Parts: sequence; structure tokens; C-alpha cells
Amino acid sequence: MRDKKVLFIVQAAAIAAIYVVLTVVFAPLAFGQGQIRFAEALTILPYFTPAAIPGLFVGCIIGNFLGGAIPLDIVCGSIATLIGAVGSYALRKQKFLVPVPPILANTVVVPFVLFYGYGVNLPIPLMMLSVGAGEVISCGVLGLVILLALDKYKNVIFKTA
Repeated sequence: MRDKKVLFIVQAAAIAAIYVVLTVVFAPLAFGQGQIRFAEALTILPYFTPAAIPGLFVGCIIGNFLGGAIPLDIVCGSIATLIGAVGSYALRKQKFLVPVPPILANTVVVPFVLFYGYGVNLPIPLMMLSVGAGEVISCGVLGLVILLALDKYKNVIFKTA
């Protein structure tokens, strides 16, 4: 029992750390109305382990903070990632639908943060298209590639204690 708790914490921490690194390294692309956040590709990881849910949430909080996001973005952006991760976990039996919840959550939430938090003076539907396109690239394309690659090794990489 204890080994499973330790494994859960280690997996969540590792996922959070990778999310933070990807967000900070690619910060110029990860923030703004035309964003492609490569770290969001990791939102497919709940397909493999529920530890990815808190890992992605904490990673997004830290990544947003270190990336210089405003408090509204840190909170709401991280909640969007959390909603996406929970949705990905809920759809884990339909492999090809796993990237859909993070795409939808961020497409809906982030434009409002950009408009009301950062004062980006563009129509919200236009920002939804822009943010949604970035999410399709990061989650739908890159995330699905990662999912298919890791699926071959899931029993080795994500084995339970």
C-alpha cells in the first residue's frame, strides 16, 4: 500500500517538473493570444496514470507563476488544465478522444483570461479560434503522438507498485 502512494507521488512530481520545464523553456510560445503550449501535450498522461492529474495541475500553477503570469491566469489557466486532465482520465477507454477535454477546456477558459486579465483587445471568439488552434497542435497532434508512442511501453513506464 505504501509503495503505491510513493509511486503516485513520484509520478505526479515528475510530471509536474516536466510540465514546468516545458512551459519555461518555451515561454515565448506558451503565453499570449497566439499560444502553443507544448507542455499541454502532457495532458494525455492521465490515460496512463491518475497521478498525472495533480501533476499537471501543480505543474501548470508553477509554470504559470515562473512564466510571469498574472494571478488570474495562474488560477484560471491551471484550473483549465485540471479540468482537461480530469476529462482525459474520464475518457481513457477511448484512446483517440483523450486529447479532446484539454483542448476544449483551454479553448473556452484562456480567451476570457486574456481578455479580462491581460486586456487583450480582440474579440473572444477570435481568441478562442487562436487558442484552440494552439491546443489542437499541442494536445491533439503532439499529445496524441506521445500517447501512441508511450502506449507501447505503458506496462514498463507506468507500472504500479
